[in-house]
Amino acid sequence: MNKKSKIEKIAEEKAKTEVVSRYRRLTGISKLMSMVLCSAATGLAILYVFRFTPGGMVLYDVAYFFLLIALLLPLTFLLIPATKKATGDKIPWYDFLAATLVFGIAFYFFIHAYDVIALSWTVIPPSHVYPLCFLLVMLLLEAGRRVAGEVFAGFIFFFAIFPLFANFMPGPLAGVSFSLPRLLAMHTFGSDSIIGIPMRVVGTLLMGYLIFAAILQAAGGGRFFMNIANAWLGHVRGGPAKVAVVASGFFGMISGSAVANVASTGAFTIPMMKRVGYPPHFAGAVEACASTGGVLMPPVMGATAFLIAEFLQIPYSQVVLAAFLPAFLYYGAILIQVDARAAVLGLKGLPRETLPSLKKTLKEGWFYIVALIFLIYILLIESREAEAPFYTILLLLALPMMSKATRLNRQHLIAGLEGTSRLFAEIMPTLLSIGLVIGSLTITGLAGAISTMILELACGNVYLLLLLGAFTSFILGMGMSVTACYIILALLVAPALIKMGLNPLAVHLFVMYWGMISYITPPVAVAAFTAAAIAGASPMKVGYTAMRIGIAIYFIPFFFVLEPALIAHGSLWKILEYFFTAVLGIAFIGWASEGYVVKLGRISLWMRLLFFIGGMLLFIPETVTDIIGFLLIGLAISLCLIRRKVVKVEAH
Repeated sequence: MNKKSKIEKIAEEKAKTEVVSRYRRLTGISKLMSMVLCSAATGLAILYVFRFTPGGMVLYDVAYFFLLIALLLPLTFLLIPATKKATGDKIPWYDFLAATLVFGIAFYFFIHAYDVIALSWTVIPPSHVYPLCFLLVMLLLEAGRRVAGEVFAGFIFFFAIFPLFANFMPGPLAGVSFSLPRLLAMHTFGSDSIIGIPMRVVGTLLMGYLIFAAILQAAGGGRFFMNIANAWLGHVRGGPAKVAVVASGFFGMISGSAVANVASTGAFTIPMMKRVGYPPHFAGAVEACASTGGVLMPPVMGATAFLIAEFLQIPYSQVVLAAFLPAFLYYGAILIQVDARAAVLGLKGLPRETLPSLKKTLKEGWFYIVALIFLIYILLIESREAEAPFYTILLLLALPMMSKATRLNRQHLIAGLEGTSRLFAEIMPTLLSIGLVIGSLTITGLAGAISTMILELACGNVYLLLLLGAFTSFILGMGMSVTACYIILALLVAPALIKMGLNPLAVHLFVMYWGMISYITPPVAVAAFTAAAIAGASPMKVGYTAMRIGIAIYFIPFFFVLEPALIAHGSLWKILEYFFTAVLGIAFIGWASEGYVVKLGRISLWMRLLFFIGGMLLFIPETVTDIIGFLLIGLAISLCLIRRKVVKVEAH
């Protein structure tokens, strides 16, 4: 048996910690507190989104944001321990103190929201406010550390204090400096920092979708989509792997977290894949790729898509429509590869009698599909992005009541509140912390300077600029959530690409894709390492296999940013033409990667190379490359057929 390398051991330990639940199980008064905070925040969001004015009271944006912080940020200290070694569900005194302080400070700012606006606290707040600002920033950094780790917290801290010494930085990194009191005031009350773009997205759009995701999961939505995938695909060749792809796509769309997706759906799908004969490293890689792609899946797409809409000031429905074709191509490529691998290994599906009935599953859970269709209708047709999830939640709560077997009870509602609390505990510190970075980059002028520097390095070459953007996105994506990484890239990299004349929406999707590629690419590959822990395989081997299975994700962003027809921008004919050739391209790339082509069987190494090059040429959205690709694929098929005839003749 080969000894594991040091990096594999570290990766395996890191993956195992991701699988173990990171949340405390709250009981008694602490559980009641979390539910009260979550319920109050939900009610507050409804009042704000629907512009209700009870008693004629108008809620200022600043007041709303600070009250949301007061209600939601304490959940992080109640639910997530200070360290991974801090086992047990008992909440220590210092976490109660931190939760109380962050609630009290934010609530104080909520009460004085009018003064923040009218008396310009952003510039010169009262002297007694400075210690409160300092405490709030420190507590926010600690909450971010608990959620995203020390590397993330260190990154945030550096940029949060960057304005203190910006004028001492060399060359293009130099910026305008500020004193500590002025910096604290701008971070706390400025419209570009803690209560800036990320907080606006949380308060106006994301709240409803997080609540919807938690309610859907608590009501059995995750189990329903898993059963649908099993009933539909479980019996076909390599069925469990295809089930993993489809189910993880649905669940990832709901959760918005690749790691959470792997840890939950992977616990079921990876053992199933191993049971029918897939090697452990391949099973883990399939789950990692499918779970990572969940963030790309319309119509929810996690938090990142809402931020894209906010940055570009476009309807969220435009982001959803643009993301559909790339997501289809990515998942199509994975399905093609798992089918080809099953053919190579001679695998079959699961026995039909062990799988759920499709008819029975649909009969018992039809309302989940109705709810999703309703959400898409309100989102895309009615263009009511903020209200859509709340209307859908009402429908999701009402429809199951029509049958005694599916009727929701008190336990479902409690589970929904607990799930919502956990989502809030995860997302709030990350986004608010990133607000500190946005504030610093904005007030110092560093964002514009870095964008200009990237443009100068590219020397006006759009292809070099895209490579620089992809590399920067990949590096920043290591150790960061997709959402946090995207925000940084949207400030630093996206403006440079847009200045070169590229489609703005395609550019923002490009940096989002490349920011999440590190989830399946060693040496970080946190989704792959999490899957490896479940599969009992080498983390690095799972990571490298995930790169092969998810190969399409490395090329798709380049193609749609160069040809926006692949994000449904352009004439219908051009969209259909390039999408058709892209589908053929990913099919042949997938078959070449696994050494198997449908109707031709296993192919030699040289034939794999020809099919791969031909597939890439078809994938590239250019008419000339498509023609060359078709000719090359035709040549490869002809050679395979000739070889088969020769073998048959020799056999006779």
